[in-house]
Amino acid sequence: MIVINKKAMSSSTSTIPSIIAIDGPAASGKSTIAKLLADSLDYMFFDTGVMYRAITWTALQREVSIADESAVTSLAKSVLVDIQPASKSDGRTCDVFVENQDITWKIRRPIVDANVSVVSAYPGVRSALAAQQRRIGMRGRVVMVGRDIGTVVLPEANLKIYLDASAEVRARRRFNEIIARNESADYDEILTKIIERDRVDSTRKVAPLKAADDAVIVNSDNLNSDEVFQQIKALCI
Repeated sequence: MIVINKKAMSSSTSTIPSIIAIDGPAASGKSTIAKLLADSLDYMFFDTGVMYRAITWTALQREVSIADESAVTSLAKSVLVDIQPASKSDGRTCDVFVENQDITWKIRRPIVDANVSVVSAYPGVRSALAAQQRRIGMRGRVVMVGRDIGTVVLPEANLKIYLDASAEVRARRRFNEIIARNESADYDEILTKIIERDRVDSTRKVAPLKAADDAVIVNSDNLNSDEVFQQIKALCI
């Protein structure tokens, strides 16, 4: 189901949007759809979550305590993070650089997984990285994914999508993905974590998760990924 509010309709354009923002809650399928859309338009796919991973990896490398909010925030303000279109066919969706060093795969290490949620919750880090995300997004020809792209990072994005689904549907999809990899999973545990993540994201003081006033809201409860992609792609042409 697609809900297009009046502000979204009034800001629509007949040309292909240069900056596309896709926001939404955890496990809503944002990254999957954004990557499909970016590939179809020959745009750069930019999942802003990689920037928080980049700062987390840098803090760990420089032995900055993840628990030291002030120190991690200072790091985020001083370190140049850049995102470029993927330069190698090794499974990456983009290139991630810190001070011109390619760290694309280093940010996927388990130790980063274990610490990135703490880093991404720091208001100062979010503010510093929002400025860097904006710098990259303003280059254009980009599909940016996050939770505050259309509301905070790039409120002037040509097209804003808020991709939503019920917590139960998102938990079921994540459960099925894990089972498909022949790994064990507990649906109730996944659902509990998603509900808690939604609560944290939507109630935080800085850049809470919400749809922009002029966003096109897409609920995918009764749609598969291809149907969602086709509906969003139709908004771009």
